[in-house]
Amino acid sequence: MLKVRLRSTDYGSTYERMNDKVGSKTVLSYLYVCPTNKRKIMVLTDPEFESSVLISSDEGASYQKYRLTFYILSLLFHPTEEDWALAYSHDQKALEPINLNSRETKCLIIMQPPPICSKSIHVFMRKSEMLQWKRDIFFGYQTKHPLDKQLYSSMDFGRKWQLIHEHVTPNRFYWSVSGLDKEPDLVHMEAHTPDGSVQYVTCRAQMCTEANRNYPFPGYIDISSLVVQDDYIFIQDLHIVSTDEKQVFAAVQEWNQNDTYNLYLSDTRGIYFTLAMENVKTTRGIGGNQMLDLYEVAGIKGMLIANKRQDNQVKTFITYNKGRDWRLLQAPATDLDGNDIHCILPFCSLHLQLQMSENPYLSGTISTKSSAPGVIVATGNIGAELSYNNVGMFISSDAGNNWRQIFDEEHNVWFLDKGGALVAVKQPSVPTRHLCFFGHFSHRSEWQLIKIDYKSIFSRKCTEEDYQTWHLHNQGEPCVMGQKQIYMKRRPGNYCMLGKDYSRILSAESCICRAHDFECDYGYERRGDGNCRAAFWFNPSTVSRSCSQGQNYLNSTGYRKVVLNNCTKGVKDMYTARKQQCPNRPPKGLLLSTKDDKLTANLGSNVTFLVHLDEGDSLRTNIQLDFGDGTAVSYSNLSWTEEGIKHIYKSAGIFRVTALAENNLGYDTTTLFLHVTCPVEHVQLLAPFVVIRNKEVNITALVLPSHSRTVTYFWWLGNNTEPVISLDGSISHTFPNEGMHTITVQVAAANTILQDTKTIAVKEFFKSLLLSFSPNLDEFNPDIPEWRQDVGRVIKKALLQVSDFPEEQLLVAVFPGVPTAAELFLLPHKNQSEGKKKNEEELEQVSDIIVSALNQNLVEFELKPGVRVIVYNTQLTLAPLVDSNPRHSSSAMLMLLSVVFVGLAVFLIYKFKRKIPWINIYAEVNQEKEQEMIGSVGQGDSTPKITLSEFSTSKELMEKELDARVKRGVGNACESTREIPNCTSV
Repeated sequence: MLKVRLRSTDYGSTYERMNDKVGSKTVLSYLYVCPTNKRKIMVLTDPEFESSVLISSDEGASYQKYRLTFYILSLLFHPTEEDWALAYSHDQKALEPINLNSRETKCLIIMQPPPICSKSIHVFMRKSEMLQWKRDIFFGYQTKHPLDKQLYSSMDFGRKWQLIHEHVTPNRFYWSVSGLDKEPDLVHMEAHTPDGSVQYVTCRAQMCTEANRNYPFPGYIDISSLVVQDDYIFIQDLHIVSTDEKQVFAAVQEWNQNDTYNLYLSDTRGIYFTLAMENVKTTRGIGGNQMLDLYEVAGIKGMLIANKRQDNQVKTFITYNKGRDWRLLQAPATDLDGNDIHCILPFCSLHLQLQMSENPYLSGTISTKSSAPGVIVATGNIGAELSYNNVGMFISSDAGNNWRQIFDEEHNVWFLDKGGALVAVKQPSVPTRHLCFFGHFSHRSEWQLIKIDYKSIFSRKCTEEDYQTWHLHNQGEPCVMGQKQIYMKRRPGNYCMLGKDYSRILSAESCICRAHDFECDYGYERRGDGNCRAAFWFNPSTVSRSCSQGQNYLNSTGYRKVVLNNCTKGVKDMYTARKQQCPNRPPKGLLLSTKDDKLTANLGSNVTFLVHLDEGDSLRTNIQLDFGDGTAVSYSNLSWTEEGIKHIYKSAGIFRVTALAENNLGYDTTTLFLHVTCPVEHVQLLAPFVVIRNKEVNITALVLPSHSRTVTYFWWLGNNTEPVISLDGSISHTFPNEGMHTITVQVAAANTILQDTKTIAVKEFFKSLLLSFSPNLDEFNPDIPEWRQDVGRVIKKALLQVSDFPEEQLLVAVFPGVPTAAELFLLPHKNQSEGKKKNEEELEQVSDIIVSALNQNLVEFELKPGVRVIVYNTQLTLAPLVDSNPRHSSSAMLMLLSVVFVGLAVFLIYKFKRKIPWINIYAEVNQEKEQEMIGSVGQGDSTPKITLSEFSTSKELMEKELDARVKRGVGNACESTREIPNCTSV
């Protein structure tokens, strides 16, 4: 069905078709009007069909269409520059359909003004910005990844766009404010780092490369915590009520609260907060967010209404001095029919519903207007507590002092003619002096758009005789917020038009200061007698570290005047903080932290340390910082360290960083332990190939780069369900059972975890021989595990040709490095029913046969066509016959002597190997050493001559190893010295 688009320029009296102006097939989604130039309009197309923007500079009379490469979710116009806008978007490739009926779909429409999808907002420091809310909704689509949300800027009203940042949190981006930020095009935003952390970032809209970005807050912040509003920047868990007149009114949910918040008021700097009200009720909105039951009355400064939970009941309270004093609302004296209402305070009072409408075209349950001060219309009930049953509509025309009921059911109420008239309707409408309604003439008719013109009610413009004066008061007290205020109001029954030049306040006269004009200062609490005394956690004698000897500071009396209170004289001097000289005092409360508030850092990174001193003379206190790596710095006073102290560690480890603050009256010191880590590039498990049952064996994990004290090892031994955890790269273990056992080590360093696995054969005894090869094998040795495994299988096949020893009892392990060497293991049969002695004799016989064949050069294999490799016996054996029987003490001694002799012989042979061309043994390895368990060759292969021509070349295998190491993270900038242990299999 064709959708007809209409435009009206006379408040809905007549309409013209827009189809020809925007294109008959163009499907529109949202319309934005520039807040600083109402003639400029930006219309977004429905992204399900196309991604475009239609721009008008003549109030929609004509449009120009521009294609977009991204989907716009929301727009934020600059508060002063009409052509500047920010667009929050998704990349077109990052969208997927969503189910609008799903419970997880939190928002459905984009609205402006109040945000209904914003969560609790948050405090950090003062800044300058104007907060403009936009909803982050995309009707029918959602992102596949939460970080695929981008922020764009346009300086020509949407004709051209430039990317600012690729990963920005929804609703957490803001324009600068002219006169407060240095650059008018500065953008404040909450951005995500690649590792998922969140930072507060600022940059200029058209110059936001990484080099041009600034990070005002030292460290990371919580997600969805950044709010830039007026003179403040908030990044902590606070719900901001207002930031008027350089004061923050905030709500905090304490650890023991579920559906209530505590209200706090700050000082004029927005730093120190005092409690204004406890247990303010919250209501869950449509989007699932909690809405605070707190309402700021328009037109009268310092006047608020709140619903407080008290003794398991919710009651409505009102304040006229911004939370200094609260009282219940007096119920009306009569009902709609004129019958008396017997409602006596404090047991019975009027209670109001304080929900703001999430739809800008509905009035909500309470309404006030700054152009009609003192007029409050709200939905509520009379009784002991707030109820949502049997509600009615109530109105007050004297700022909440007196109330009367106007309806016995809920209505939407709007102000006409600047509050000169009220309209109450059961259905939504749009307020001015013209109202338009969508509705039906009957239940059978179609939807109709109906315009009602109320101008006929106002027959003339108001004159001075049509007004009367009204004195603002609080239960008869004429001084409200330290002054007497007199307003002009139209007399009841005079049906005249107020006009645009209507002035509300006639006069304001300051009052003499009294006790109720002052609230408790930071660190003080109001006691039962009404006086403010220091809280248990606050030390009144504490003086700021910025207070230096010879200077003055303001010593609090425990009170401070309510912000915006205009009283003068009276008790002002008695309650105002007194000027005193700064005392000379020793440093106290020294704190040391890193800029990102972490206790870890990457090797080579620039670590910034922050030093904070609670008490002491910052200008006369020396600061020393020992980095724990042999270097230290010293500063003559604390002011030199405000930007942080930077240091680069050149080695990994755990460093004790110590700060010392000292002056002529004393000192204070503090310490932190910083873990400087380098990601693990490679881990290699070093373990014997064959071990003796019930004999302790050493297992080592070789880590590259090698850094002590910063690596954690997790050892998984055999079938154990829990690992053995150690800080040492070597452990000892005893295997109680024979068989093949798997060992896995996981190494954790920084954010990296690597692992390696080996298989060990556990036997009662075994026989081993050292093997060497003709020198031509070294020319083709790429020294990678895959090549060694292949060569090991080929050697095993060659050895099986000269003996009838079972294949599963023969094991060949090729050592890493060059010269190429290997070790041959002869294992006993699994079934030892024939007796251990017979098995030992069998191993000796097989060993003699193999040694004889090796000495006669009968064991050889073809590496590639034309290249034959001969296998030799080195004439030395590490373990002639090793078992677990203690009676072999003489064998153990012989083995020890053999090992010593092997060491000497290996050294001599390697030293003079050029003079002995026929021998090439495993003597010294300068590269990393590995051990692999060599798998056996299939029994079906009985080919007498073995060739490696089908294997990859050494160059290909080396490239394969390098690629594998790159994938494992080998080869980054972290330097290390590789210490290779001698892997002796015993």
